[in-house]
Amino acid sequence: MLSTVDQAARLVALPAPRTRSSRTVAGPATRPLPRPQGAPGTPAADVLRIVSDPRTPTYVSVHANGRRRYSYWRPIDSTTGLGGCYVALPTDECDALHAAGRITLGDPVVDPHRTTYRVRAAVRTPAAPARPAVRTAEPPVGPLRGRARVA
Repeated sequence: MLSTVDQAARLVALPAPRTRSSRTVAGPATRPLPRPQGAPGTPAADVLRIVSDPRTPTYVSVHANGRRRYSYWRPIDSTTGLGGCYVALPTDECDALHAAGRITLGDPVVDPHRTTYRVRAAVRTPAAPARPAVRTAEPPVGPLRGRARVA
């Protein structure tokens, strides 16, 4: 039979795994500031940023009853421990971006219960740069100084 020694005094307190309640600590430093309308942090800009990232494949599932769900896979973030799940995008914002031509849908993958499309940012051709005004050489006014006339 093995004898055990009480080593409770030698144990080191390891950090406890984070739970949902420990992440939702509210305080003035953790609350985000409100963003003005039309700023780069609006939901439409956030959706475009996510869809434009080639490392984040985004899909829309159109169900048989007509319901659409835009989503992407969020990988695990090593610093916060969050992620490793599918995240839904706001359907109204995505539909508005699709109607405006900012995002496009790829080839359909048909399932008996739904059809899935890959969502990508629309390829936009850059606008032609404005031509700079061409300066023409103006003849000097008055007599030329500092130059000797060679005959």
